[in-house]
Amino acid sequence: MAAVPDRARQAFRILQVGFVVAPILAGLDKFFEVLVDWDRYLAPVATDVLPVSGHSFMLAVGVIEIAAGVLVAFRPRIGGYVVAVWLWAIILNLLVAGDYFDIALRDFGLSLAALALARLAEAYPADGILPTTATSRQAR
Repeated sequence: MAAVPDRARQAFRILQVGFVVAPILAGLDKFFEVLVDWDRYLAPVATDVLPVSGHSFMLAVGVIEIAAGVLVAFRPRIGGYVVAVWLWAIILNLLVAGDYFDIALRDFGLSLAALALARLAEAYPADGILPTTATSRQAR
């Protein structure tokens, strides 16, 4: 494997920290609704077919987002792909809702960044947030 420049490692870390913090904060906010009333983003057709209320579903979404952030922290190569797919599901929901196209476009850009994180993580296979023995050896 070719040597990866420090700039690539910095880009990797910036994306990793962003995709740890943002999903965890968004997930927590599903419970506290400090940022926004998240229930309004759920497509009406989704609430018609769900076996639970829209609010209960959004609480489950919050748990999944927190888990995705933790996954990116410790397994960024897998977590990057999980976050990208999750964002595509959100985009689909927003398009089906027929509203919030600006947010769908923003989330598409975020999904590309999540894919970039997953690809960069292939150059740093042992680089979770907490250093491992293998990472420490590589740094020497």
